[in-house]
Amino acid sequence: MRTSGAKSTMASAIFPKGEKGPTQTFTGTVWVQNLVASDSIYQLASGSVTFEPGARSFWHAHPSGQILLVTDGVGYHQLKGKPRQIIRKGDVVKCPPNTPHWHGASADSSMTHIHIVPNTEKGIVNWLQAVTDAEYNGAR
Repeated sequence: MRTSGAKSTMASAIFPKGEKGPTQTFTGTVWVQNLVASDSIYQLASGSVTFEPGARSFWHAHPSGQILLVTDGVGYHQLKGKPRQIIRKGDVVKCPPNTPHWHGASADSSMTHIHIVPNTEKGIVNWLQAVTDAEYNGAR
């Protein structure tokens, strides 16, 4: 069953909510729970990120790309120069290497995803500027 609206709760969360995300890389209230840290055996990073309604990441890019597995709620994802996409529980999003993008919750629903960053020996993330309200609302 799909959940929509701000009624999505942490009672059904798969992982703990984690720590509040830094304002240098997120707009609004975001919670980050690291799940797998990169090491010499598993050269990937993974975590669960929960965005409260209206919250989003800054623009950013990953040297080896990123995979998002949406586990709850409704949100947005946008690759630089492309239209904003709606993402929902059950969606899988592939962000190509070195492609600026952002993701976050919709205005009226929280959204949680698991992120996977492969090949971390090439680097993990390059943070860019904040997503403007116009970009968040669908302007390219």
